[in-house]
Amino acid sequence: MSDRLRTDNGHYHSRREERGSNGRIREAWTQAPDRDALAQDLVRAVDGEVRFTDGDRALYATDSSNYRQVPLGVVIPESAEDVVRTVEVCRKHRAPLVSRGGGTSLAGQTCNTAVVIDFSKYLGRILEIDPGKRRARVEPGCVLDHLRDAAERHHLTFGPDPATHSHNTLGGMIGNNSCGVHSVQAGRTADNVAALDILTYDGLRLQVGRTGDAELRSILAAGGRRAEIYRKLDTFRHKYAELIRERFPRIPRRVSGYADLDKLLPENGFDVAKALVGTEGTCVTILEATLRLIPSPPERILVIVGFADIFQAADAVPLILEHKPLAIEGIDHFLVDSMMRKHLHESDMRLLPEGCDWLVIEFGGDTEEEAVGKGRQLIEIFDAKPHAEAKLIRRNEAEERIWAVRRAGLPGSAYVPDRPETWEGWEDTAVAPERLGDYLRDLKALFDRYGYVSPMYGHFGDGLVHCRVSFDLKSEQGIETWRRFLEEAADLVVRYGGSLSGEHGDGQSRAALLEKMYGPELIQAFREFKMIWDPHGMMNPGKIVDPYPITSNLRLGPSYDPPSQKTHFHFEEEGGFRGAVERCVGVGKCRRHDSKDQVMCPSYLVTLEEKHSTRGRARMLFEMLHGGAINDGWRSDEVEGALKLCLACKGCKSDCPVSVDMATYKAEFRAHYYKRRLRPRSAYSMGLIYWWARFGAKAPLLANFTTQVPLVRNVTKAVGGIAQQRTLPRLAHQTFTEWFRQRGRQATGGRRVLLWPDTFSNFFRPETAIAATQALEAAGYEVTIPRRPLCCGRPLYDQGMLTSAKRLWRQTMRVLGPDIASGTPVIGLEPACVTAFKDELLGLFPEDRQAQQLSSQTTFFSDFLSKKADGLNIPRTGHRALVQIHCNHHAVIHKEGERRLLDALGLDYEIMPSGCCGMAGAFGFSAETHDVGLAVGERVLLPMVRAADEDVLILANGFSCREQIEQGTGRRTLHIAEVVNNLLAR
Repeated sequence: MSDRLRTDNGHYHSRREERGSNGRIREAWTQAPDRDALAQDLVRAVDGEVRFTDGDRALYATDSSNYRQVPLGVVIPESAEDVVRTVEVCRKHRAPLVSRGGGTSLAGQTCNTAVVIDFSKYLGRILEIDPGKRRARVEPGCVLDHLRDAAERHHLTFGPDPATHSHNTLGGMIGNNSCGVHSVQAGRTADNVAALDILTYDGLRLQVGRTGDAELRSILAAGGRRAEIYRKLDTFRHKYAELIRERFPRIPRRVSGYADLDKLLPENGFDVAKALVGTEGTCVTILEATLRLIPSPPERILVIVGFADIFQAADAVPLILEHKPLAIEGIDHFLVDSMMRKHLHESDMRLLPEGCDWLVIEFGGDTEEEAVGKGRQLIEIFDAKPHAEAKLIRRNEAEERIWAVRRAGLPGSAYVPDRPETWEGWEDTAVAPERLGDYLRDLKALFDRYGYVSPMYGHFGDGLVHCRVSFDLKSEQGIETWRRFLEEAADLVVRYGGSLSGEHGDGQSRAALLEKMYGPELIQAFREFKMIWDPHGMMNPGKIVDPYPITSNLRLGPSYDPPSQKTHFHFEEEGGFRGAVERCVGVGKCRRHDSKDQVMCPSYLVTLEEKHSTRGRARMLFEMLHGGAINDGWRSDEVEGALKLCLACKGCKSDCPVSVDMATYKAEFRAHYYKRRLRPRSAYSMGLIYWWARFGAKAPLLANFTTQVPLVRNVTKAVGGIAQQRTLPRLAHQTFTEWFRQRGRQATGGRRVLLWPDTFSNFFRPETAIAATQALEAAGYEVTIPRRPLCCGRPLYDQGMLTSAKRLWRQTMRVLGPDIASGTPVIGLEPACVTAFKDELLGLFPEDRQAQQLSSQTTFFSDFLSKKADGLNIPRTGHRALVQIHCNHHAVIHKEGERRLLDALGLDYEIMPSGCCGMAGAFGFSAETHDVGLAVGERVLLPMVRAADEDVLILANGFSCREQIEQGTGRRTLHIAEVVNNLLAR
């Protein structure tokens, strides 16, 4: 239990519950650390970063759980020595500590009123890989996939692989004793830790692992604090040996509590490292880990079996285990239906065979034939059984698509349309695999009795079931019902000899239930084990041992009731702005370190700062409404600081599993933040580019003089807040609309279409719109354009100029009224502008039927023409091409139409895995953000273009992308409309 008390002198004291010598809990008030003095001492001691601002504290107030505790501050160490000095200063100030990796914990173990040590930014190196010994040494912030990729070069891997493997850290996995898909083959993290370099709160640094009798005698003979610890551990293991042997569940996924204390027993080699795995930072700080690597079968195949229900699927697990698979995963119809409702992995799920619920079984081998042979043996068994259909998948791409479905389980079952909200809180119980089917039947009956709904999927090969349950965590009655359910659900697990947690740990969400599972004597043993390492209770207090009540420190709850917000966007899908900022579930996919087929989150990929991830920004907006850490509301400089480097790429709208739309949230926030305030100069020079371009087009020679001539252009850029390194776009001598009207109407007799002359194609690159016009006419269409200049307002959104944007939309709908009414297709050339029609228009005018119709009638050029490509007789080219997909195109329009048209052109093309180009409208031009924008481009895109042969075409449809590429590499770019027109003109 925790609380705070303000004294007359303005100091805060914190209440702690301590256990006296008689075993009873007593309440004590201890003075909380002076945060200012603590921060000053840390700044002096640490080479890394010390962050104690309200914004920094808000960023780390929660993890991926239901819990929230604002920390004292954050330290981001650059070295192990920094960690040692941090602990030393905290000890001096009696400040609690909590270690944090990727921040994806689901049980609240990485949020606390303490100093947070974030290992993920700097301490993420692989120190050594020894293929001969099958060992790796890593720092705690090392991302799992970085180790796995490096180990695969030696045909090895680190076995445990949670769904967050692309961005979680090994220190976090050690803290939680993580498992993942392949624990059938590899076991838990504890089974794969050979040694740990650790630091105690009182300053002792030592390496721990297996301890032979001779080594133990040597340690004890040496004396000192190390000898004291080992002497107590030796006494402890003898005291509790029989109880541990008797009461610890013998199941593959025992993770709850201090689940590996049995590793201290003589038969297990007195392995102190393994005993510390899963202690969730409540005992020691981990500085380095030596890990076991296992062989990684080079060839893998999947067998997917469909069943009539999830219970029959679970019943089949023991039979499948006899065939020695690498993994057995369960997927139920509830999860699949949830993803279909969210249009998530729709095409991937077509790979599943007939059935209501499924098992995904992976086999491996040195050759594909060996792996396929194992799979076919299993298929033959299920072919002979009724009500089961088996399917073998052997293509790597298809296998990855199936795994993508399974990995999306948690976020895929969150915020499902027309279903109640679902939450963690009972998400990873485990039983013996042979009892899984019966356990699931009883668990489903318990859900039904409480009126809860939930998917049931997970690591069935180890008897683990994942759930995300429709708890009501926002009302007092709902929380009381949840608490009663937890008591009954815990009793059910114990009856089955299972573990309350089989993967995610206990933290705060299950720790108070541990006595049901282990009994009071072993709970006392946990307490004594912690006391050996942390006698003052300063390591992640209130978690696992003497825990906070389950229903305290909730992120949401009856006391969370922010006032309603009047907003420009309606946020209909999210349930208003409040629902929008609550949407992030914290899985941290936005913190991945590679682009691959993703865009999110470009600024994080450059800075590796939590506040520059989609999750970090979402948390800041939530804290803005919550209050406590951030109290300035819409006027918060801390929130603006986090949003400033958001490129508004919209990658999160498609890549985030729960579709957090940070670009829209940023636009809304800035509309309020800058109300009656001056914006940065670049907001007026670039945000108002539609009006500047129209004005400049009246005298393009004069306008270009101010932007292109040396010295003069420097002054222009300085006045406009534009980076001096940038070249300002040159206005065309003739706009596209002038060209179109001068040439007169071209009657083709075909269907009438309206080509949208966006600001960029009209004033700066009219050759693109001209090519599109000619290509459409060659395809038999009659092309028209609006009768007067119009704009979708795309550059305005990022600046929060939403009143002006809405005014432009009303003008557009008024001018295009007849074409909207007649259903004339509107064809766009700039992906960002087409996205505005598809997204922002509906967000600003969700109930306007004219807006809805205009949005549905608007199509990107590639999508429109690709549907007719087969009948156009376009000469196929043998050219090679590199293709940059605009980030808005990726997120909202999607690239299927682009691919179809590229295929029809016969191009030998490669879509660059670069994500956002980094220009992002004004972002790459602004002096304030230029450096980050350029760094985004230099990650993948610009080096890849520079390395391309001269005869390779560089295709980019977005104006920003073209500017970034041409200014950064000197290579000419082409819009796909220009390629199509060139081929049709042959």
